[in-house]
Amino acid sequence: MQQKPDGEILVVDDDASTRTLLVRALSAAGYTCRQSENGLTAWHQMHFNPPSLILLDLEMPDLDGAELVRRLRADPNSAIAQIPTIMLTGHSDVQSEVLCLEAGADDFVTKPINLTVLRARIETHLRIRSMREQLRSQNEELEAWRHNLERDLAAARLTQQSLIPAKPPSLPGWDVAAVFRPVIEVGGDIYGWEQLRDNRMLFWIADATGHGASAALITTLAKMLFSYGTAEDDTPAAIMQAVNNDFRGTFGGRAFMTAMCVALDPDSGRATVVGAGQPPLIVARKGGGFETVGSVAPPLGLVESSQFTEEAVDLGPGDSFLLYTDGLLGSADKKRPRMTPESLAELIDPHATNAETMLKKILAATPAEGTGGQSPDDIAAVLVLRTE
Repeated sequence: MQQKPDGEILVVDDDASTRTLLVRALSAAGYTCRQSENGLTAWHQMHFNPPSLILLDLEMPDLDGAELVRRLRADPNSAIAQIPTIMLTGHSDVQSEVLCLEAGADDFVTKPINLTVLRARIETHLRIRSMREQLRSQNEELEAWRHNLERDLAAARLTQQSLIPAKPPSLPGWDVAAVFRPVIEVGGDIYGWEQLRDNRMLFWIADATGHGASAALITTLAKMLFSYGTAEDDTPAAIMQAVNNDFRGTFGGRAFMTAMCVALDPDSGRATVVGAGQPPLIVARKGGGFETVGSVAPPLGLVESSQFTEEAVDLGPGDSFLLYTDGLLGSADKKRPRMTPESLAELIDPHATNAETMLKKILAATPAEGTGGQSPDDIAAVLVLRTE
């Protein structure tokens, strides 16, 4: 008969004739078997060469079957502690059955042994053992995958952090604060600022489709495109057009990102704004009141030719503007509705004297922060305050 590919069965019984009969019968059925004449010998054998299953007599001198199973289950080596064990007992009473199971045996068969029943029990426990081994192997693969993913995300996080400005720009008469909070280690939001050739400062923000590493890769491209665009053009509309062309040329319409940029003249306080699918810019006035500047163009990468329209805004002392991604608005649920740009604008303190304080108050009142939960989306924001 063809040998069964299930490993080896260890037959443990102090009665030589019983061992011989079992080994012959199981070998004839296709199993690989070896035998041991007592519990102590079996204990040493299974540590030297663990079997796939143990057939174990309950009553043996020195080390009986119940005590051997107890030692087996307490072994620190899981390969030994989890060996399936079928107890063989000459007693058919309930007390003996309970003793076998309480000791840690997986099953029991009463003597005289019915070989058909025994083979069915063996097949069942070998199958369970095989499934356990498969599950263990899959868990190890998952753990290796998780480790590699965490390593890749850590590398992506360091890369993305290097793209986020480490400190605000130095603009006399202006104060700048910013925040970036991805849902996981990396995210699809990014912001930055670039000096234009006419001495204006371009503040920009973008939100790529998706989350995680794939979105973070798009933000890397966005950083490069905005840096390149500001080196070639001076107007926000021209910069956005250049970014759109390069972005669509790279992805062919298969990905998109929302964006908004503000070109600020720090001397006059005059700013020009261009948005592409991004939430409205919020302009807060000193002492109270606000206005919004919406996005006219669709998100970058969607269409080949977009009309990027600039809108002018004048900022006086104490005025500020807020660039942000939609994660700051939260998500709608039964406990707390999604914020609107108008309700977000009302959170801006018109009497604050520095941008950092203003932005912290806004963040503290957002839906995720206010409920002590985790935002379902990445959050990025840039607040610029004119101090004099």
